[in-house]
Amino acid sequence: MHFISETSSDGVREQLFTLGDIPGVLWTPEDAVATRPLVLMGHGGGQHKKAPDILARAHRFVTDGGFAVVAVDIPAHGDRPKVEEYDRIVAEYQARVAAGEELAPLIAGFQALVARQTVPEWRAVLDAVQQLGHVGAGPVGYWGVSLGCGLGVPFVAAETRVRAAVLGLGGVLASAEAAARITVPVEFLVQWDDERVPRAQSLALFDALASAEKTLHANPGKHGELPAFELESTLRFFARHLG
Repeated sequence: MHFISETSSDGVREQLFTLGDIPGVLWTPEDAVATRPLVLMGHGGGQHKKAPDILARAHRFVTDGGFAVVAVDIPAHGDRPKVEEYDRIVAEYQARVAAGEELAPLIAGFQALVARQTVPEWRAVLDAVQQLGHVGAGPVGYWGVSLGCGLGVPFVAAETRVRAAVLGLGGVLASAEAAARITVPVEFLVQWDDERVPRAQSLALFDALASAEKTLHANPGKHGELPAFELESTLRFFARHLG
């Protein structure tokens, strides 16, 4: 793990790093010196590790929860190079949607492909970050919606260090088998008028989760209109299960 830069603002220390060819960012309390809970955040499609919604939530998790937060760029996003295979698939899918195919199954197939790379990458990131003295090997949470949900479900299913997860804005098509292996507490977010993920697919994914403790938060609005108040619920959820 190689740190590139370090800055501090409003009590939050931000450290940009690379782990091999994976660019990432770690946020911690400015005065952090001991083990604390860690939240891994997965960004949405077309976004990056410091997208506004990721940055805002990360700062709240640090300042209000005392957590460490880490996010990395998903392949072909942010500071990572384009992947020719992904570009080819996206162009093919665009043509198929224009010809009348449904979007959701195509998105699911693409997410399953990317997850084969991101699951081992994210586990390696956890390994490296938890070796740092100001983070340590404390409990781990995961937050990810949209693409962050599609990649997060197989990650949470595979990673035993994760004790609680916030997921949502995703469907069951590529995730049913992995969802059935998730037993940790889950808070699941659905936008009732989601134009990208059919409501039935979202509800089916929630139903597929094997967690004994899972809550469904359904709000009116489209895919990108997640209400701001859900952040407060997420803070309480992580405080309860990680704090």
